Amino acid sequence: MALKLHERRRYIRIEVPLKVKITGEGWTEEVATKNISPIGMRFETGRRFRQMDVLGLEVYLPADDISIDLKGKVIWQEKTSLEDNALYDVGIEIIEIKEEHKNALLKYLCDLLYDSSYHSG
Repeated sequence: MALKLHERRRYIRIEVPLKVKITGEGWTEEVATKNISPIGMRFETGRRFRQMDVLGLEVYLPADDISIDLKGKVIWQEKTSLEDNALYDVGIEIIEIKEEHKNALLKYLCDLLYDSSYHSG
């Protein structure tokens, strides 16, 4: 699998579609990440959030066949187009994660970066 990497600010974002279950007060939604880093993620949804909303997130790591639980804070949200029914791009900052889940996420991201099928350029 060839990975596309975008470096912004302090961390590289890895473009990989991971399954994410989002939980709020009285609702649950499944989405896929557009990109992920050690400190956050981006995904598309039809749901409108407010900046600073805190969400429960369960991220599935397919290589290890495990799900990790974390809490994330909405940092930004914008429509993907001008159409009325357009989805929203949402940027999440990870604000709470258990140490073993953080280690699993970091290992997964490092494995993607060092995978022998990754080629830059």
